[in-house]
Amino acid sequence: MPVTDPILVQRIPTAPWGDPKDRHVVTYDEYTNTGGYKALEKALDMEPGAVVDMVKESQLRGRGGAGFPCGLKWTFLPEPDGGRRYLAVNCDEAEPGTFKDRLLIDFDPHIVLEGIAITCYACRLDTAYFFIRGEYRHQAVVMQKAIDEAYANGIFGDKGLLNGRSDFKVECYLHRSAGAYICGEETGLLECIEGKRGWPRIKPPFPAVKGLFGRPTIVNNVETLAAVGPIVDKGVDWWTNMGCESAIGGPPSYGPKLMGVSGHVNKPGVYEVDLGIPLSTLVNEHCGGMRGGKKFKGAIAGGVSMGILGRDQFDAAMDFDIGKRYDVMGLGTACPTVFDEDTDMVAVARNIARFFKNESCGQCTPCREGAQWIYKLLCRIESGDATSKDLDLLLEIAGSMGIMPGTTICGLADGNNWAVRTIVNKYREEFEARLQRNTISLAVASA
Repeated sequence: MPVTDPILVQRIPTAPWGDPKDRHVVTYDEYTNTGGYKALEKALDMEPGAVVDMVKESQLRGRGGAGFPCGLKWTFLPEPDGGRRYLAVNCDEAEPGTFKDRLLIDFDPHIVLEGIAITCYACRLDTAYFFIRGEYRHQAVVMQKAIDEAYANGIFGDKGLLNGRSDFKVECYLHRSAGAYICGEETGLLECIEGKRGWPRIKPPFPAVKGLFGRPTIVNNVETLAAVGPIVDKGVDWWTNMGCESAIGGPPSYGPKLMGVSGHVNKPGVYEVDLGIPLSTLVNEHCGGMRGGKKFKGAIAGGVSMGILGRDQFDAAMDFDIGKRYDVMGLGTACPTVFDEDTDMVAVARNIARFFKNESCGQCTPCREGAQWIYKLLCRIESGDATSKDLDLLLEIAGSMGIMPGTTICGLADGNNWAVRTIVNKYREEFEARLQRNTISLAVASA
């Protein structure tokens, strides 16, 4: 997906996100000349626990999909016992429609590395693995060069953080994925780093207690870590003045968010906006409106596994309440794929089901077999060979697989489930229209 203008920059002042002709990877020297690594200096003058408390107070929520409070996750770690403790950085970004972490690597890798260094100091993690998806070949080269710059300038390595400003030593390694979607699940990611097949693990134990190589491990997303430095540098109040409070009495959605918009809009790209922005505002004011002046029909709010927003949900607020308010699984990566009035929603459901069928690791029977059957039934409906019983069976299978019914180890089946169920439920007339044609043809044949 090409990056298009304009891109709003609230949180990432050092990255050249403007004119495409001027874009380049920000080097270590450029980053430090514009205030980079000042947040790390500030963090190293604080007690590690104070840094954790600061991030917890900011209520920074994970930007990788689940929206779990970052600082709270850090508190799950046991006390150091002298053994290895790990940070696993999730840059798998294999969720269809999601391409916002790639931009951070493409243009501003040091803001991520500074977040890694601060997190490791705060949580007493001595080793970081930057896990990047296999298809990000260029980004892997960019990040490795940035890591090398960080070592050369004493951010990581034997001298201790920031050229010995702290005697706490951190090593940082790049690890390339083989390219499987399932490796974006945190325990599948850990298995992959260990050199095993990327099969998710049964939990508990959770990674914070027993993670990478059986040791305490924190798994954080790239964009989440990129927010840590600015929060430490500019303070909690600065962060909480952006974003929005919960509309339903739940945890707030503070801070800005990178949102990668694709689909039927005039200006697809990555935009940095406050959480809580209505989808219609994002599309009309930042993305130049619907392509060709056509009407909005629906949108996948944050990666295909989250489900779909219907025709009457164009004004949905893009915050962490979106799941409960609009009958989707959640905000996910907040990278909406927008559909216009001419979109065949049966084909959309079938294409999504094909993806999940191919990406299921096969470890859990409901997911392995259910994903196959969902795809077959949707193919049958799309081709006009299905009956109403097939549609009922499709919804029955979808509703009986996943963590939420308690039948699978990881959430891949839930993603398949929510995607299919929300599309069928919100556009049922399109599915039934295919069945009606089939019923007529059967009646004619029997006559």
